[in-house]
Amino acid sequence: MTDISLDIADWRDAPRSRAKFIRWRRHALLAALICAFVWMALNTLPGPVMALVIGPVDKVLVDKSARSLSLMRDGKAVWTTAVSLGKKPVGQKRREGDQRTPEGVYKLIWGNDASTHHRSLLVSYPSKKQAARAVANGQDAGGGIMIHGQRQWWRWFNRSPLTNGCIGVSNLAMDIIWSAVELGTPIEIRP
Repeated sequence: MTDISLDIADWRDAPRSRAKFIRWRRHALLAALICAFVWMALNTLPGPVMALVIGPVDKVLVDKSARSLSLMRDGKAVWTTAVSLGKKPVGQKRREGDQRTPEGVYKLIWGNDASTHHRSLLVSYPSKKQAARAVANGQDAGGGIMIHGQRQWWRWFNRSPLTNGCIGVSNLAMDIIWSAVELGTPIEIRP
């Protein structure tokens, strides 16, 4: 007799538990929408907002020994971030595959918003002189040196430890650089 009365009680509570489930599902959907909105805002807003805060940039400075990249205006750093460099960062890049990041003054000549490394800006390495020196030594000077973000989506705030000669930054830093720096801006890479 007790079993029957429990079944009847469960049957009577079924509409209430269904209503609770529907309310829970609505709350879960609302939470998912809020999370998606926050994620989209974090993916699109920080770069342009920081670019407005930073203001115009007239130079990019990379200090290899300090492992830093600074956006400069009138000779003063207006924003700085940590960078990853080539596996053998000490010294000038001489040839393709030497794992070094070049040193000198170049320009940022091309940007790729659809890069596999969460955006990238191409450095105008090698110069004509560097290319001629490499050819004279029977080598290829290399190229494709870029400032870039990370392949992994979870590296939003940190950078991977090594590159193959490029200048790696976190994805958030790349968004800021992307929004603040115009193509043709000089980049100086110091030892």
